[in-house]
Amino acid sequence: MNFKLETERLILRPLEMGDAEGMFLLDSNPNVHTYLGNKPVKSIEESIGYIQNIQNQYKENGIGRFAVILKETGEFIGWSGIKFITEEENNHSHFYEIGYRFREEFWGKGFAYESAKAWYDYAFSGLNITVLYASAHIENAGSRKILEKIGLRLKNEYIWNNEIPCVWYASK
Repeated sequence: MNFKLETERLILRPLEMGDAEGMFLLDSNPNVHTYLGNKPVKSIEESIGYIQNIQNQYKENGIGRFAVILKETGEFIGWSGIKFITEEENNHSHFYEIGYRFREEFWGKGFAYESAKAWYDYAFSGLNITVLYASAHIENAGSRKILEKIGLRLKNEYIWNNEIPCVWYASK
């Protein structure tokens, strides 16, 4: 995939194997997983597998999560993007979902909003998606604020994976 988006402070580009160390720094932090319902990764091999999975999504669906690179330093600070979901979630399947995850030291600096807004705009102008969805843990106030700020509307609450209380957002 040879495509990228840029914002004022960020480069959003496809994930590469060279991002494995940054991905490991992100996903090995237990604080990053507070609202995710899964456990932090324990090895860089797990991060490599995650990147390979996303690269397969690029091939299969033409889209997926992208690396977020800080323009100022060239540093990998997280990922953001649109994923095509084929599994059922909240009585939906085969839909486009916007999502993001950042290293803890980059929280609260507006990077999640900046990248999510770029993807939201691109979903409708570049991908011609008719409806964009997102979900968040019901207690994740920061993520919920970002989803609402980019233009998504709260639709309902549901339980994900029979255990995690979530909220469901849609663009219309």
